[in-house]
Amino acid sequence: MPQYVAAIDQGTTSTRCIVFDRQGQIVSLAQKEHKQIYPQPGWVEHDPEEIWRNTLEVIALARIKGKLSVQDIAAVGITNQRETTVVWNRKTGKPYYNAIVWQDMRTADLVIEFSGDGHGQDRFRSKTGLPLATYFSGLKLKWLLDNVPNLREDAERGEAIFGNMDTFVVWNLTGGPAHGGSSEGLHLTDVTNASRTQLMNLQTLDWDDSLLSDFTVPRAMLPQIRPSSEVYGTVSSEVLPGVPIAGILGDQQAALVGQTCYEPGQAKNTYGTGCFLLMNTGTEIRTSTCGLLTTVAYQFQNEPAHYALEGSVAITGALVQWLRDNLGIIKKSTDIEALARSVDDNGGAYFVPAFSGLYAPHWKADARGIIAGLTRFVTKGHLARAVLEATAYQTVDVVRAMETDAGVSLKSLRVDGGMVVNSLLMQFQADVLNGPVICPRMTETTALGAAYAAGLAVGYWQNLDDLRQNWGIARTYEPDMDDTQRKKLMHGWQKAIERSFGWED
Repeated sequence: MPQYVAAIDQGTTSTRCIVFDRQGQIVSLAQKEHKQIYPQPGWVEHDPEEIWRNTLEVIALARIKGKLSVQDIAAVGITNQRETTVVWNRKTGKPYYNAIVWQDMRTADLVIEFSGDGHGQDRFRSKTGLPLATYFSGLKLKWLLDNVPNLREDAERGEAIFGNMDTFVVWNLTGGPAHGGSSEGLHLTDVTNASRTQLMNLQTLDWDDSLLSDFTVPRAMLPQIRPSSEVYGTVSSEVLPGVPIAGILGDQQAALVGQTCYEPGQAKNTYGTGCFLLMNTGTEIRTSTCGLLTTVAYQFQNEPAHYALEGSVAITGALVQWLRDNLGIIKKSTDIEALARSVDDNGGAYFVPAFSGLYAPHWKADARGIIAGLTRFVTKGHLARAVLEATAYQTVDVVRAMETDAGVSLKSLRVDGGMVVNSLLMQFQADVLNGPVICPRMTETTALGAAYAAGLAVGYWQNLDDLRQNWGIARTYEPDMDDTQRKKLMHGWQKAIERSFGWED
């Protein structure tokens, strides 16, 4: 048996390849950022061909850094930014248009149109677990079909094919004319990514004909839906020739798997570009009444699907990047903690980062970002603190909604993602949540979850107990704030967030 498992983590801001050993430790890592494209306000795009080139590069770099041969790799798993939508030609491999990113808001008018005539935002929730929102792939795909010349005709003929980024990466890794392949690549996705399109029925785990009719999406352009862990095929690209592709998970579901949350009631929160809290609900499909999503958590081969409740927050880490790139208040993202620590509190300032509207639990597409509570006293240190606090407040809103939906209180919160290295944020999170926040030894849980899915499929790990043994605690943050202060801060947050509603006509 080869010694390692590789994971390709195709994220919102970068693509990475991480190689893990049997204990879930990192052997080698390579990462490359890609360009964020903003054609007009509210629109967010990526260049799929740039991402594919970066994917090849990071795989090669990870092998070089780790001095790894192909024979060292037992399997490769893939995890990806969900909902980001790309359509390409199956003969040429060329995209018809840039990838439309999950944060993109160009379909806001379609949300209004589909919600009209008394249908409401929950028109498709019973089948898909999702409200109508600009977030999901289905409306993005409809926009492409309606606006890109000749695309619908090619789609009807089966020449134009669709996928989230997992599908695009797999197709290119397993063939595809885009890099000189002699045959087409595999056109498939897994149940977790399919559940984010608003085109899949949660009960049947297949594309739903009535949904396809409502969205006017030709079935011929859709990928095959497969479990999250099984051998789909082998890599034909020269970067990992012959290595099985054996796991696919949307990034947030991958983090749930990487955090070994395999029992109903276990939950994790990932702090990345956005913030995503998932609670495993087992094989039960639990419909939310509090603004959360119902989604597929994972499906391992020959087993029933497990489901999850999810609270999705659009802007968290991206707000730190905005402070860096748009305002120039900090030079590096990591500078924000020292700047925030230069003051004792937020000085009365609150930052609501509704750049893409508000997701869970509010689902307000008309909300926009605001800074509230400013006085002459407020400095850039207070703004930095308000930026970090916004992530914690939004998480509390999602946790409270999830506790109501699930009928249980979270005893602790397992956390992961790039922002967990910020100890000021993690302590404040424990304070306003009034509960322990647990950081695992391995914070790269998204890539680790994809590696776990792939490794299970090829027998590198035998069972879930093997994976549970790899999980351990690096640090636990206990709450250290009195109730009066906590209530005062949350009251200020609620006032601020309500003022962001209805900004966009």
